[in-house]
Amino acid sequence: MLTPSSNTTLEPECAAMVQSLPHTVHFSRFPVRSISLSITDREQFAFAPMLAAAELLAHAECQVIAWNGTSAGWLGLDTDRELCRMIRTRVGVPAISTTQALFQALRAYGIRSVGLVVPYDDAVTHRIIATFKEAGFTVPVERHLGLSVNTEFARIPPTTLAALIREAAQGSEAVTVYCTNVAGAPLAEDLEREIGRPVLDSVTVTMWASLRAVGHASGLAGWGRLLREYPPFDPLGW
Repeated sequence: MLTPSSNTTLEPECAAMVQSLPHTVHFSRFPVRSISLSITDREQFAFAPMLAAAELLAHAECQVIAWNGTSAGWLGLDTDRELCRMIRTRVGVPAISTTQALFQALRAYGIRSVGLVVPYDDAVTHRIIATFKEAGFTVPVERHLGLSVNTEFARIPPTTLAALIREAAQGSEAVTVYCTNVAGAPLAEDLEREIGRPVLDSVTVTMWASLRAVGHASGLAGWGRLLREYPPFDPLGW
């Protein structure tokens, strides 16, 4: 897992997801402190530090490298496509991304309208909605909190996040918590029963794609419909 340096959510969640499996998950960080459309914040996702982090994961002979982050939402889908291509070329390991996994999960369930829950500010949120539209999805309802400091994302109270998910579900076929530093994964199972719609958390979709990419054959209970039902994933599909 390629991990933003200030992310405190995805590592413990990923470790919990695989604790009963014959697989291990490893992490390599690169500098990310805040999220906005400023030049400085966008430059945090330059390819050079991400590729250097990927090379360190290759030292551990990882079978797949996942960019466990959502920057393609505001930087464009081609950034993730090019990053995955460069990882495959440079280190010889299959590479996937969170946004790729999310869009494949939505298509696996035939979902076209998705409620969006994010911690970001107005400008980043609007750019994400445009990216979803480019990929063929509508966002009838969105909820965002106007935050930009990454460490603050992980401190959103579960009750606040659950309320946002319930609101975003109105008029949508599914809800996505689109940020890997927001703890949506532990809420998905109960909220899906309550609202009757899939809750696709970013860390969860990345784990689903990663396990599928390494050939794991069965789903996991306790993390929501996607990991439990475990539909196929195409590592090269967008």
